[in-house]
Amino acid sequence: MFSRQAARAVCRDRRILLNKRWASSGLSSSSGGSSLGLVAASSVAAAGISFYIAKSYYDKPAVSTPSAVTKRTESIDRNLVQQEYGGKKEFDQALPELRKVLGEDGVSTDEEDLKTHGYSEWSTYNCETLPIAIVYPNSTEEVSAIAKVCHKYKLPMIGYSGGSSLEGNFSANFGGICIDFANMDKILEVRPDDMDCTVQPAVGWMDLNKHLDSLGTGLFFAVDPGPTAKIGGMVNTSCSGTNCVRYGPMRNHVINLTVVLADGTIVKTKQRPKKSSAGYNLNHIFCGSEGTLGLVTEVTVKLEVVPQRTTVATCAFPTVRDATSTAIDVIKAGVPVHAVELMDDVQMWAVNEAGYTAKKFEEKPTLFFKFSGTNAYVDEQIEQTRELAKKHGSTNFEFASNKKEEHQIWAARKEALWSLMALAPKDSKVYSTDVAVPMSKLADLVLATKKDIVDSKIFGSALGHVGDGNFHASIMYTDEDKERVKKVAKNIVYNGLALEGTCTGEHGVGAGKLDYLADELGADAIGIMRTIKLALDPHELLNPGKIFTKESIQRRIDIENRQKK
Repeated sequence: MFSRQAARAVCRDRRILLNKRWASSGLSSSSGGSSLGLVAASSVAAAGISFYIAKSYYDKPAVSTPSAVTKRTESIDRNLVQQEYGGKKEFDQALPELRKVLGEDGVSTDEEDLKTHGYSEWSTYNCETLPIAIVYPNSTEEVSAIAKVCHKYKLPMIGYSGGSSLEGNFSANFGGICIDFANMDKILEVRPDDMDCTVQPAVGWMDLNKHLDSLGTGLFFAVDPGPTAKIGGMVNTSCSGTNCVRYGPMRNHVINLTVVLADGTIVKTKQRPKKSSAGYNLNHIFCGSEGTLGLVTEVTVKLEVVPQRTTVATCAFPTVRDATSTAIDVIKAGVPVHAVELMDDVQMWAVNEAGYTAKKFEEKPTLFFKFSGTNAYVDEQIEQTRELAKKHGSTNFEFASNKKEEHQIWAARKEALWSLMALAPKDSKVYSTDVAVPMSKLADLVLATKKDIVDSKIFGSALGHVGDGNFHASIMYTDEDKERVKKVAKNIVYNGLALEGTCTGEHGVGAGKLDYLADELGADAIGIMRTIKLALDPHELLNPGKIFTKESIQRRIDIENRQKK
């Protein structure tokens, strides 16, 4: 039998051997095995000093070959050469091969079709370039075949499902082929006992919930972004919605993915257990990558139990800070609110004035709560929240006692955007942007944004998922106001970053927030993303021009170099 004394002797011998190795590599023996891990972790972080320490170690010859003259390659790829892509000539060569896979009706070059898939009136960003063609696959195998053809002719590939994204996420910056998953809209399998289901990318989240209800499963899919969003796009932007405070963002609901890589390789990220410690978390690599790493063709998602009871409540406050302080106190008190939304005084005025809701509201900063659980637990949540709201000056806490009242109260949140648009000047467009900050700093951001909007003399409002610090500004503008609106939107993002926030909480980076992401994370962190991108897609064919570009990285490198001088 292996004794404790023998085990200690083995551990002692191994420790002596390791200390000798640390000494020979120039690392302190007192730091033990954690030193190399610390160096590696630092190289992944955005801190420049730590990166160069790691790099100096990697540049040394390997210990086992003291005479080696070659150096290890850098962890981060800094070759920012612009890729060359195939155009109309290459597409004409590829067309017969694409039609062989998809048939005549599976490939479209109709001008209206191209515009629909390359331009969005709702987006903050559009480019003049449109895709060369739209293709409509029916299966994972057909997507793989399309990718192989595009890879052969170096044609960019842009995935498309619902088309409801807001930051130019599906714009065709370099032409190429738009892959529309409209025909891949099947719910493949529902497993009530495992509380999961597998769907294709063009399944709408609302359609999925209707299907689950029709089966009588007692389950639902909890992520609730815009009503037209599809599961594929929701994965690619790692979207959220009003339920995020209770159930988390999209990435928390992905069990596994089937993904087609740039060269047509088909991979599955993991099996179906809810937990796994087997290897890298590929789900999180692909989720939020906006189609730049692979084309998602199947998604297995986690389902939740439909609560026994759901109801809503609303309360107005003297100031935005009173409202956000209440939300913070509710979360800190452990009240498991289903959702908590903030709408400012301008937004509440618009709701009343537009008349889309049966109920009239106080025109003050207002919180909307959604509660869920057992009957007794919901009553307890309501009472706790009422008491906390009172402490911050709320005088009109109302909760719905039946489904009709629930609909009347929550209708204000649902009709928020449409109410603004109804009152905007003629021919106005909406500019919608989002950022997220730590909850304690949300009031500062909202107040700064409201001041910017007033000073700019444009019409807009502030609202957000206050329970998780995600803030949205909806600004109405005409063409003559566009530059002023862009300036306000830019201030919103940089004010958010100054408050330790992120440039986007749920809309994604797309092509509209390239520079903001680089400023948020720094050149080295973005460089790591690009290194991963090049490992999976060396020709950068998948949705090029999104999340980062050579220009956005170089701009940030130049800024950081100037700061070092």
